[in-house]
Amino acid sequence: MTTRRALVLVSLAVALASVSPIAQTQTFDVLIRGGQILDGSGNPWTVGDVGIKGDRIAAVGRLPGADATRVIDATGLVVSPGFIDMHTHSDTALVSDGLAQSKVRQGVTLEVLGEGTSVAPRDGLTDEPEPGGPVLDWTTFTGYFQRLTKQGVSVNVASYVSAAQVRRVVMGYTGRAATVAEQEKMKQLVARSMEEGAIGLVGRFETGGPEYPDEIIALAKVAASYGGLYASHTGRQGSQQEKEYAFAIRVAQEAKIPVHIFHLKIIDESNWGTIEKFLSQVEAARARGLDVTANQYPYTAMSHGWANFFPVWAREAGPEKFGAMLQDPAVRERIKKDPEFLLLSKEHGSWGGIAMARAFRPENQKYVGMRVRDMAKARGDKDPADTVLALMASENGRITGVFHNQSEKDLQIAMKRPWISFGSDGTALTVDAPGAPHPRNYGTHARVLGRYVRELNVLTLEDAVRKMTSLPAQILGLHDRGYIREGYAADIVVFDKATSDETSSYEKPKGYATGIPYVLVNGVLVIDKGQHTGAKPGRALLGPGAKAANITGGTGL
Repeated sequence: MTTRRALVLVSLAVALASVSPIAQTQTFDVLIRGGQILDGSGNPWTVGDVGIKGDRIAAVGRLPGADATRVIDATGLVVSPGFIDMHTHSDTALVSDGLAQSKVRQGVTLEVLGEGTSVAPRDGLTDEPEPGGPVLDWTTFTGYFQRLTKQGVSVNVASYVSAAQVRRVVMGYTGRAATVAEQEKMKQLVARSMEEGAIGLVGRFETGGPEYPDEIIALAKVAASYGGLYASHTGRQGSQQEKEYAFAIRVAQEAKIPVHIFHLKIIDESNWGTIEKFLSQVEAARARGLDVTANQYPYTAMSHGWANFFPVWAREAGPEKFGAMLQDPAVRERIKKDPEFLLLSKEHGSWGGIAMARAFRPENQKYVGMRVRDMAKARGDKDPADTVLALMASENGRITGVFHNQSEKDLQIAMKRPWISFGSDGTALTVDAPGAPHPRNYGTHARVLGRYVRELNVLTLEDAVRKMTSLPAQILGLHDRGYIREGYAADIVVFDKATSDETSSYEKPKGYATGIPYVLVNGVLVIDKGQHTGAKPGRALLGPGAKAANITGGTGL
């Protein structure tokens, strides 16, 4: 027995001797040496190397004899999968400027688009781009992805198809239920979009709420038949929160589809402290076997157009007619007295919490960054509502804002839930962007690492990385991203856990994240020693229903 055991040991030693030199003399395109590898699973870090060949991770572990065309010394730094931004509005921004500066500099390697109206399908009825913006010359997902990849983009992109957009293509701006024939056309558009690479369907509460639930469920069933998911854009996280979540859960049950809730939060100070009720609502659904998840952004202010706190009757006919209606003093007076206007403006933070992020007319630039109450004082208006209505009329309804209306305590309670990931609800911008945009455009993921991991200890570093990598990859059905593992796509972030943070703030929102010296997208260095290389290796990641990877550089999920 002793002799046999000795022979086994000798054979093993010979085998190791024959394998070891090969392993030690591997040559890679990029070798990240000596970093603290957080693989995205939530496990503790281990010190090791990551070898990259082409667009794939070729080896992970201790590779003492390995070499590469480019070696990155990551000693003392964290090496993690690239961050996935679960909810963005970068669709036209990436066409205008594919460098995606504000996002890739905070470690984002995948932007998830589609809640807005700029991707596809389109027929001229969708919102027009702002002056100076890109020409929206695509009408299909294929057209958008081809336009984007032909120009080049620094991050990967995936997109939902918007139920609101599909409805608008078929019905225009109208507030009635779809006919059977119209609903059939909408289903066909969703099917076509899924076959062209959409990852699923996104619905807003205004279009998928109590008015037309059967319409959204019918469209969600189409997305489900292609293996997609349904994303629920909850826009009234105050007075309508319970209804919004109940409907999202109903879609999960009736359409038999995974459901992902956009930017989970509670707005309006009178509702603060109730978030456990709604978290429990989701967790009860999960306990029943329904696949319901959510994302959040790590800020207590939200951002969108001021039009969103105007009554639906005033804006449902579309932005052009809305702008025209605002020119009528009688309409402005009607809006001012409308209970919905009073409620929605309160939910948005009231006049002390609503700020101007961007206006277009030169005479209104002095108000950018100010809150409505201060604007009213500056203008000499007794009623801040008159300030809002006058400014909106002068801008044809196109003012955007930042709305301070949430509780830090609620935010942190939600952040600890294991099924909640992160989405900026923002856009890829440069530091030269106009106006005073929300700081989340520049700092969402870095803020998590700095404020909520290092400063406040709300999350461990391991769990924060999991929530930005493998959890969103799992939700989206990405089978080769979200982890540092051999064979996976080489979307990688190297950051300093002691210094990574946002530099943006509400007062000075336009600043790139710091402490993130290296970002690789599909194996290519996009951020190198803290500087953008100009590389555009991003791809369109096509959904599970895509008939073929017919987009240049595209891959299926």
